[in-house]
Amino acid sequence: MTTSKEAKIKERLFSLDTLRGFDMFWIMGGEALIISLSKATGWGWMKPLAKQMHHVPWEGFHFYDLIFPLFMFMSGVAIPFALLSRLEKGTPKQDLFRKILKRAVLLFLFGIVYNGALQKGFSDMRVLSVLSQIGFAYFFASLIVINTKDTKARIFWGIIILIIIAILQNFVPVPGFGAGNFTPEGTINAWIDQHFLPGRLIYKYYDPEGILCIVSATTVTLAGTLAGTILRNKEIAVGKKLQWLYISGFALIGVALALSPVYPIIKNVWTVPFNLLTSGISFLLMATFYYIVDVKKWRGWIFFFQVIGLNSITIYMGQRIINFQYSSEFLLGWLSGPAGDFGIAIIIAGAITLKWLFLYYLYKNKIFLKV
Repeated sequence: MTTSKEAKIKERLFSLDTLRGFDMFWIMGGEALIISLSKATGWGWMKPLAKQMHHVPWEGFHFYDLIFPLFMFMSGVAIPFALLSRLEKGTPKQDLFRKILKRAVLLFLFGIVYNGALQKGFSDMRVLSVLSQIGFAYFFASLIVINTKDTKARIFWGIIILIIIAILQNFVPVPGFGAGNFTPEGTINAWIDQHFLPGRLIYKYYDPEGILCIVSATTVTLAGTLAGTILRNKEIAVGKKLQWLYISGFALIGVALALSPVYPIIKNVWTVPFNLLTSGISFLLMATFYYIVDVKKWRGWIFFFQVIGLNSITIYMGQRIINFQYSSEFLLGWLSGPAGDFGIAIIIAGAITLKWLFLYYLYKNKIFLKV
C-alpha cells in the first residue's frame, strides 16, 4: 500500500477510471437515493428502477447484482496494463508474484477490518469479504496472465475453471440433498463453506464470498484481462477493438441466458451463468465507456466519476469507518425535517456529497490509496 501527495495520475484509460467511479457511485449511496426518491415521489416509472437497486433474494438478476462483479472485471482490465508492460520491460516474474501476493494479502486484511475485527474482536469473526474476494481473484487471474503466452491460453484456463465449477455445482452430490441442488442450504458451496471455511458465515448456510465463490469469480476478473489485452494492443484498430468487445459481451450474455433454464443465475453462489452474464454486461459497459470517453473524448461529464474511481478502495473503507450519514443529518436536518417524504432523499444526497468532497480533497492533494 502506498499513499503519496507526490503521486501522479499515470497515463491510463480515462474510461476505466470513469467506469470504476460510476460503479462505486451506487455503493456510495446512489442506489439508496433512487429508492428514496421512488418512495417520495410515488412516480410509477421509478418503481421498476428502484426494484433494480435491490439484490435479488436468490435466483435471478437485478442491476445492483452487477456492481460487485463489474468491479472485479475492471480489476482484471487493469492487469495487462500493470503487469504485462513490466514483463515486457524485463521485470522478473518473481517480482510480479510478490507484488500481486502483497495486494491479495492487504485486501484480505482490509476485509478483516471492514468486517469489524477491530471493533468486535477476532472471536466469531467473519474471515472472508468482498475485498478478500477481489484480492484473491486478482491474484489467481494475474498468475494465469503472467504465466501464459497468449489470449488463447488464458481463455482455456477460464473455460477449465468454469467447467470445474459447473461440475461441482451440478453433479457432485451434497449429503442430504443430492447433486444439482440450488437451494441456499443444498449447494456444494454451502457444504464446502460449512466444512472448510474458518470463522463465521455471513448467512446461515454459506458465505457469498466463500471458498468456491472465490474460485468461480476469478473467471470474471480473468474476463476483464481479456478486455484489457484488447484495449492495450496498439496494433488493433479502434473499430476492431470495439467490435471484439461488443461481440464478446453479447456472446457471453447469450450463453448465460441459454444455460439459465437448467443452470440458474445465482449471485450468492456465483454460478457459471451468473459469471457469464455479468462478464458479458461488463464487456458492453467497458466498450461503451471506452468509445465515449477515450475514442470520442466526450469528457465534460466524467470528472465527478473520476474523482470516485481514482480512490475507490478508499471510499469503500472510508464510509465503513466514517459516519457520513450522521454528518449529513447534522448539517441538513433543518431542511430534511420539513421536507416530509423527501427528507430521507435529502439526507442521502447530503451524505453522497460529503463523501465526494472527501474524495475531492484527496484528489486535489494528489493522495491516492494504491493497493
